[in-house]
Amino acid sequence: MKKIIALLLLAGISNAVTAADIAGNAKAGTAKVEMCIGCHGIPGYKATFPEVFQVPMIGGQSAKYIENALKAYQKGDRKHPTMKGIAASLSDQDIADVAAYYSQQAKPN
Repeated sequence: MKKIIALLLLAGISNAVTAADIAGNAKAGTAKVEMCIGCHGIPGYKATFPEVFQVPMIGGQSAKYIENALKAYQKGDRKHPTMKGIAASLSDQDIADVAAYYSQQAKPN
């Protein structure tokens, strides 16, 4: 019985990791930004769905801003359907890694 309780306690502790405990890794982010580059990596790119708009270049943006934006898309606070779908597929670690990657890029001119 003591072993079962100990295992349950350990499981609870490992699940208690919060988003604040997650550190972004820019190197890991390199492998996670393929879905971003097609729009955010093209200077002057305009998307046409659901309406025509200028896609922002996000290189050099603060990691916190990118994290907050992606979480807002996940929650539906930001409404772009493509970004909502992409953000919904990301874990908290993915978001932290992508944010770390882009925050270390040079800002576009």
